[in-house]
Amino acid sequence: MRVFLFLVLGFTAMVIRAETPVAPSSVIELRQYKIFAGKRDQMIQVFDGKLIEGQEDVGMRVLGQFRDLDDANRFTWMREFPDMAARERALTAFYTGPVWKAHRSEANPLLEDNDNVLLLRPAAAELALVAPPTSTRSEPGSQPDAAGLLVVTIYYLWKDPAEGFTGFFQSRLAPELAGAGLPVLGAYVAEPTPNNFPALPVRQHEKIFVWCTRVSDASAYEQAQASLRAKGSLNAELADYQERPAQVLRLAPTSRSLLR
Repeated sequence: MRVFLFLVLGFTAMVIRAETPVAPSSVIELRQYKIFAGKRDQMIQVFDGKLIEGQEDVGMRVLGQFRDLDDANRFTWMREFPDMAARERALTAFYTGPVWKAHRSEANPLLEDNDNVLLLRPAAAELALVAPPTSTRSEPGSQPDAAGLLVVTIYYLWKDPAEGFTGFFQSRLAPELAGAGLPVLGAYVAEPTPNNFPALPVRQHEKIFVWCTRVSDASAYEQAQASLRAKGSLNAELADYQERPAQVLRLAPTSRSLLR
């Protein structure tokens, strides 16, 4: 039987309200689920309505859940844990607990694949995401605040990002991105600790660097990309670090996503 997992990368909500920093020792799961054709809205209904609070009650935080603008059958979400030991405890409690047992028969049949999961930690303490407190999440059925577009970029590198890329990103690339209208809200690298909840597979041992930003809409993102291409000062240097082209996720928050 498929195990339905949930998570969602944390971002900073760019709204004027109380915010809670994510600890630099935190662990984030970035989960990209392939949903059977035409079933994504049904998955979101189950997830948003029945599966968020049950996870948070046992020690994790669901940071956001999203429709992928470039794949109508992909549901992406992120969850955060204080550390790896807390992750093992929380996942064990949830997947053996009453909430999952009550609703897994609704969620599992909608999943075609749920193994595309990255286990991440902050690339540096100052690059940890900031997310709003869970108390700001809208109630089921309520009208949430207007949402922007969250964009997650995954760089696939030749070398471990600690071998030069993280420094390049912080000192040179991040300021250029911000100048083009893409402020870096957080940046992450692969968590090296072995997966301590093997019932839920994750992709490990990849040389990746993941960063996220927020824009008002898809048009604003394209304008920022055009500005970066026109300037082009770091394009060649960035390309030298990359083993293959980056993956860009353009993510529209669901009504109950914290990250908006």
